[in-house]
Amino acid sequence: MLVDKFAEYAVATREVVLPTEVMHAAKRCVIDWFAATIPGGVLPPATLLIASLQEDLDHGDAVLVPSARKATARAAALINGSAAHTVEFDDIFRDAIYHPGAPVIAAALAAAQSCHVSGEQFLRGVIAGYEISTRIGIAVTPAHYEYWHTTGTVGTFGAAVAAAMSLGLDSEQTAHALANAGTMAAALQQAFRSDAMSKPLHAGRAAETGVLVAQAAKQGVTGARDILEGPRGFGVAMSKDADWYGAFGDLSARTRYSVTRMTQKNHGCCGHTFAALDGVIALRAQHQLTAANVKRITVSTYGKALEITGNPKPRTAFEAKFSLPYCAAVALLHGQVRLDAFTPERLADRQVRELMTRIELRLDPTLDAAFPRQRAANVEIKTVDGKHYRHYAPTRKGDPDNPLTDEELTAKYRELATPVIGEVGSEALLVQLWQLEQLGDMTTLTPAAQNASTTKAFA
Repeated sequence: MLVDKFAEYAVATREVVLPTEVMHAAKRCVIDWFAATIPGGVLPPATLLIASLQEDLDHGDAVLVPSARKATARAAALINGSAAHTVEFDDIFRDAIYHPGAPVIAAALAAAQSCHVSGEQFLRGVIAGYEISTRIGIAVTPAHYEYWHTTGTVGTFGAAVAAAMSLGLDSEQTAHALANAGTMAAALQQAFRSDAMSKPLHAGRAAETGVLVAQAAKQGVTGARDILEGPRGFGVAMSKDADWYGAFGDLSARTRYSVTRMTQKNHGCCGHTFAALDGVIALRAQHQLTAANVKRITVSTYGKALEITGNPKPRTAFEAKFSLPYCAAVALLHGQVRLDAFTPERLADRQVRELMTRIELRLDPTLDAAFPRQRAANVEIKTVDGKHYRHYAPTRKGDPDNPLTDEELTAKYRELATPVIGEVGSEALLVQLWQLEQLGDMTTLTPAAQNASTTKAFA
């Protein structure tokens, strides 16, 4: 059965020799996770979850990010996983339309700290969690993504594997953890088609569930091991013609690792906007464009980008992150779309709102046919003096075929982490993160937040 094959792979990952580039890629993912989680940790829903779960806090060996407050493993996974998916800066696995870092690393960290495992074993858990969940994601994509939020569904499997690794589960126990992860995985896309806090909760719940099923499996709780391929299983119920052979066909050969093919976000909004934003920013720089000399912006891209980010009149920060017209207007005016793009002042900016009326979105059938393996856009800008400028973005800055360098990733981390935990704290943590495989105990990895309130900076 499929969960047995995945479980055997996970257990073997504890000791198999891993290529240097795979361990390095895993550290990049962890650094990127902290970059997204540190600011997310001082915002709702994380702050509201903390208020809701007081009886689960101030005991246990897992910690919350960024406060380093003690928590049980499940509470830490839930809160940190939600925080990681809040500011829309967490990583993407393009082929599965999936954000693995938020649930997988949240579960891996909580379990690793609770079990006092080493940094190397923590990274191995992250690698296995990414590998298995991304393969399941590919198998059920794109049909699964029609109604389900992959980060909350597929992420549950990755979180279960990552937690199982730290808890020391054998292959049979890990298979049962995966089996129960499958029957507990749920997250509906309707939750992020309006202004709500549910979307980050999907990631947090996946992380928490992963920890729970791993803890339960260690005590002997069993699951239906045909949960993926069975006639009433995950594949049939939540996808169409799932390609399970493709999911595990070359798994044991270890010739490729998904963790080396991640997208690290370069913009603080929905990833479906990125190719268009890259095009707008490129034309702005090349031709010194301003709102005053732009007559019209036309973005042609794939259907899901239009479906999910086509909102022409976003009212809130959450809605604006899923509005291509809003993000494109901010990109032209300011040359980037970072956290400050979603402040109340920016949301109310009349110049942004007026420029949005000059932005047109169109479906490009060729780019639509290439989705999800390719996320591309054509951007055309007409100026008031009659000039036409065009830019084709075949991929997105940050995608595996156009990745952020280590230096760019470090700069992103500093930009997002330093305002929250201060320069001294952020730099000390960064040093630890680049040397994770040398840590003897993951409980020594604790970000220290400043006393001053920083919530306002990201509201």
